[in-house]
Amino acid sequence: MKRALISVYDKSGLIELARGLVDLGWELVSTGGTAAHLREHQLPVTDVSSVTEFPEIMAGRVKTLHPRIFGGILARDREDDVNELESIGGSTIDLVICNLYPFHDAMRSTEANEEDCIEMIDIGGPSMVRAAAKNFQRTAIVCDPKDYSLLLDKLQQGNLNVEYRKHLAAKAFAATAFYDSLISGYLGLEDYPETMTASFSKIQDLRYGENPHQNAAFYADAAFGQGIVQAEQLQGKELSFNNIFDADAAWQMASAYEQPCAAAVKHTNPCGLALGRNVEEAYQRAHDADPVSIFGGIIALNRPVTGAAAEAMAEIFLEIIIAPDFDQEALQVLGKKKNLRLLRLAPGKSTGKDWKRVSGGLLIQDRDTAGAPESLQVKAGPQLSDKQWDDLMFAWTAVRFVKSNAIVLCRDSHMIGVGAGQMNRVQSMELALKQAGQQAQGACVASDAFFPFADSIERAAAAGVTAVIEPGGSRRDQEVIDACNHHGISLVFTGMRHFRH
Repeated sequence: MKRALISVYDKSGLIELARGLVDLGWELVSTGGTAAHLREHQLPVTDVSSVTEFPEIMAGRVKTLHPRIFGGILARDREDDVNELESIGGSTIDLVICNLYPFHDAMRSTEANEEDCIEMIDIGGPSMVRAAAKNFQRTAIVCDPKDYSLLLDKLQQGNLNVEYRKHLAAKAFAATAFYDSLISGYLGLEDYPETMTASFSKIQDLRYGENPHQNAAFYADAAFGQGIVQAEQLQGKELSFNNIFDADAAWQMASAYEQPCAAAVKHTNPCGLALGRNVEEAYQRAHDADPVSIFGGIIALNRPVTGAAAEAMAEIFLEIIIAPDFDQEALQVLGKKKNLRLLRLAPGKSTGKDWKRVSGGLLIQDRDTAGAPESLQVKAGPQLSDKQWDDLMFAWTAVRFVKSNAIVLCRDSHMIGVGAGQMNRVQSMELALKQAGQQAQGACVASDAFFPFADSIERAAAAGVTAVIEPGGSRRDQEVIDACNHHGISLVFTGMRHFRH
């Protein structure tokens, strides 16, 4: 008679599978809670303690860790293995059905303390899973309830072949690796350990990646998972790879400001960014920064969307609107655009490290979430007004989200020009000034890194810029200071840069 060892925390779908096994003539062996669950459904079951002839001890901490159990799982189709197993009173186990204590739920629960989490570290479960996966040539392991139906079909057809058992084994090792990485992270592994593990769970397969010839999927960081992964889609088409990437950038921008803010994004760069007295004004000002580029863009707001704001946004084609909420009037207005994606997500900060893949490796760094520097040095020009200080701080926050070389022009907490991703800073300055046009008169400028020469200052001065904020630190800082003094431009050094690649 074939034997199945069943020990599960998640009991969904179990009864149907167990009943199917019994109908096929299998013997069910199980542990305490699972065995009781099977008996409640009138299924015959043998307790593990009857097999081991040893009771569960330490309130269930030790149940299955016994040679008769692990010998039964690990025995190969060899006479000496079978004889040795029989000599200790054991017999083979052909199928292990096991899923693990929900450590992940405990770890993320606000009500669970460290002791609660420690008790959710499964020991016997992962050991059985790994043992069965190692011995996939003879033993099958199933740790995902979604696999129960296909498993039963294959058993009923007599087709539980080694290829499928190998597939289940690979899935099982992935599950235990995921589980262990959660635990190691929870227990406080240092920020940059000698070996790096990560835990990600699939949210969905995507139609394709950045381009149609690239396959793609979307995963959540199981250890943190704060950010765009938490967005609730209220309407619209399925999100694409590029949608998700740009939506994350827009959400981070809008979340960086306390006042009502609207961020419009194309290809992760802001094409419109503004503060306002309310969400309607913030959106209109962001739109007016670049009414051409915003077409087909993504809008993020840090305040709920009102009907009036929705009416304004409905006038153009947008891919996505992200906001903490949408009132009923807004939902009615935007609901007429069936393909428009609406995402509900409160403002916040992305957690965890910033990862960038390179060929054959991974770069990891702290996220660039730095706000205003503690020490700002006024290095040139006339005394700054309160309004200029507000604009410089607005621009300095904005430039953090623009691809290097980055230049941001603003007036009245409103981005009026941006130069992004150019190979030299002069080109970025020229692009930002061209976009701003006459609005550059009296504007403020932020640069993500120092000006290596005074040439960008000369161009800004010719356009009427009155204040500049930049990190400083160039060998030619004095040339930049002198140029600002010559043109009456106030210059502030932050001592901090904001490269973004």
